[in-house]
Amino acid sequence: MKYLLLVYLDETWEKRSLAERQELYWGQVRTTEELVARGQYLGGNPLHPTSTATSVRVRDGKRLLTDGPFAETREHLGGYMLNDAIAFAARGPLARVGTIEVRPVREGPPA
Repeated sequence: MKYLLLVYLDETWEKRSLAERQELYWGQVRTTEELVARGQYLGGNPLHPTSTATSVRVRDGKRLLTDGPFAETREHLGGYMLNDAIAFAARGPLARVGTIEVRPVREGPPA
C-alpha cells in the first residue's frame, strides 16, 4: 500500500527564522533518507505557499481560474498529480466535477 503525506504549515512557518526553517528542512531530509535506505520512499517535494496556487474549474465548457487554493468543506482533497501546466488540469475530466489546485513545486531548502 502507498501513502501520500500532505504537509500543512500554518502562518507561523513564514514567521520562523530562516535558520529554524532550514534546520527543520534538513531534519526532514534526514528522516526521508532513512525511508530511502529501507526502500520505502517514492518521492515528494515541498510546495510553494498557498498564495501561489491556482484553482482550475471547467463549467459549461468554460475554463475558470481562481488565484489561491481551493478550500471548501463540501469538497475534499481527492488526489495528487505532479505536472507543470494549468492547461493539463483543465483538460482532465475531474476539472468538470471538482477543482484541480495547481501549485508550483519548491526545490531545495527554504531561502
